[in-house]
Amino acid sequence: MLSSPRSATLARRSRSSVRPNPEPPMRRLAVLSLPLVAVTAAGLALAQSAPPSASSSAPPPGPDRILTAPEIGALPDDPPARLVRRGRDLFTATYAHIGPEVADPAKRFAGNNLACGNCHLHAGTKKFGLPIYGLFETFPQYSARAGAEVTIEDRIESCMTRSLNGRPLPKDGPEMAAFVAYVKFLSEGYRPGQPVAGLGSGAMPELDRAADPVRGKALYAKACLDCHGADGRGIRRSLPTTDLGYMVPPLWGPDSFNDGAGMARLITAANFLHFNMPHGTDHLDPQLAVADAWDIAAYMVSQPRPQRAGLDKDFPDLLLKPVDTPYGPYADGFTAEQHKYGPFAPIRAAIDKLKAEKAAAPPR
Repeated sequence: MLSSPRSATLARRSRSSVRPNPEPPMRRLAVLSLPLVAVTAAGLALAQSAPPSASSSAPPPGPDRILTAPEIGALPDDPPARLVRRGRDLFTATYAHIGPEVADPAKRFAGNNLACGNCHLHAGTKKFGLPIYGLFETFPQYSARAGAEVTIEDRIESCMTRSLNGRPLPKDGPEMAAFVAYVKFLSEGYRPGQPVAGLGSGAMPELDRAADPVRGKALYAKACLDCHGADGRGIRRSLPTTDLGYMVPPLWGPDSFNDGAGMARLITAANFLHFNMPHGTDHLDPQLAVADAWDIAAYMVSQPRPQRAGLDKDFPDLLLKPVDTPYGPYADGFTAEQHKYGPFAPIRAAIDKLKAEKAAAPPR
């Protein structure tokens, strides 16, 4: 399931006919200079916007798995380049630098032992693996969750407090500067307003039924349990004096992302699974059947995880709240159960009707 160093044999390996949008020709990325991320897993992505269309055409033949980006190994040994490398290190080994068990209590910003790279695969460069390339130029941008315009620093803070279940980084601190430098580095060559292919976790067809966590549990046992374990807590690796993070990250439990993270929402989780799992899968060769990915994701999001306070303050305009947000309040009259597992088409129809009524209403 959400990434392990070995690929579990799937009971069902049927392939989806849905393919994400093709990417226009760009520079190739020399990825060998990037460290192999110690696993891929769950958490909110900086890049959840701009998913591909479910009806998009097949991608062009040839390598199409890692998007183009500058070569980090070619950077000079100067302060700006060192800041980029520091950001990459924080991104791929977050737990070792600002995790809850680091020696300096003042640096314990993350509340779990995940790394950013557990969700943003291949150090943030994998298509539909929640990549972060090209994002720097999209900020500041309006955030429906915040109900206001946010900066790239605000967005990183959101990951810190939700996916990493921690506390905010000082916006003028060295860690924030390094994270921003790395996002900016991976965004070199992208112009403001330029479409960026491969962002988000993908967009496979939705079910016309509710996703089934009971069926998902049985599928999890066949496709995911060998790596992530019956308790979903993954496999942590360490040496006597060195913490090496998770070889297989937790999907739920106390060291996972909290219930306010994007990966706690079914649509994000299901698409991430379909286009990235088991470990080694990508959007060109999905291994989980569409329905199986939805049901396994339903099982995953049904499990206990840390609770974030104040979620009722998210999305001040309830008509802009994503249909799969698993916590209220809601404006559409549907239950939290349906918002969590679907089907989502009736919810969208109700929201569209409410938006139309709001637009037609005379100004007050």
